[in-house]
Amino acid sequence: MNIVIASGKGGTGKTTVATNLVLSLKETVYLDCDVEEPDGHLFLNPVIEQTKIAVRLLPDINYRKCNFCGKCVEICQFHALAILPPKVLLFEEMCHSCGACAYSCPEGAIREREQPIGNIRTGYVLPEGRGFVEGRLNIGEIMASLLIRQVKAFIQPQKVNILDAPPGTACSMVETVRDADFCLLVTEPTPFGLHDLKLAVKVLRILKRPFAVVENKAMDQNNLISSYCQAEGISLLLRIPFHRKLAEAYSRGEPAVRVFPHLKQEFLLLFNRIRHQLETEKVFSEDSIISVELSGITRENIREMNTIFPESRRS
Repeated sequence: MNIVIASGKGGTGKTTVATNLVLSLKETVYLDCDVEEPDGHLFLNPVIEQTKIAVRLLPDINYRKCNFCGKCVEICQFHALAILPPKVLLFEEMCHSCGACAYSCPEGAIREREQPIGNIRTGYVLPEGRGFVEGRLNIGEIMASLLIRQVKAFIQPQKVNILDAPPGTACSMVETVRDADFCLLVTEPTPFGLHDLKLAVKVLRILKRPFAVVENKAMDQNNLISSYCQAEGISLLLRIPFHRKLAEAYSRGEPAVRVFPHLKQEFLLLFNRIRHQLETEKVFSEDSIISVELSGITRENIREMNTIFPESRRS
């Protein structure tokens, strides 16, 4: 199963949800597809076994064969080539490495050369032994989707693969989620969070990918996020409270499930609800939402949390 953790905007808690979900389940692989700014390693501290150079293919013109017929320019859908005899100009930033120009050249005058665009690190996370894959785009490169595609080549079909997507709704996010089995959209109860959540929902509906919502930094159960999800018939599967203890653990680079081990059960319940939704396509009611509570901190915090987040009813 491939589960993508995405969001409409940055800073909502995608990596928080992704890393804690990976550590809560068995036989999982974490794939950091946020290749422009990967940060999952800060929380998982993986043992890196291998670093692979990632490349893309660019057309290289053999002028001894080229007759400037223009077939390559005509076939290129991204306008990356232009003919100004005696040269064929290549705009590297616009090339998507599709290979159409080389395939269509009647003179066989185009071959493809490799250009490094970043690297892919693979390893494992101790002590849980979870798999780890990270893509890291070189500074100045703009084709993040090409590197994300290569990161996804490390998906292990026999395991649960958790893909940490880039923020936003641009090409890199689409590349990450387009063939996902399920997508969790992480949002926050703010006007900006709701605005960008709506954009992400539109993308997933166009792609026809099953999805649900996780609300991070939740302050109460009835807010603009829950109202929107209820109106749109979207499953709201988990609420993570806005709480100082979680923020302190985050600032130290410590996953919440390691600081508060009982939270693993909450993420396991989240995973079970994902499986149930995939099996039934049932839209969950408000009664089925998991509200995370941080018991075992202090008596004052327990009272505070119980006031803001009453114990959720679980089916």
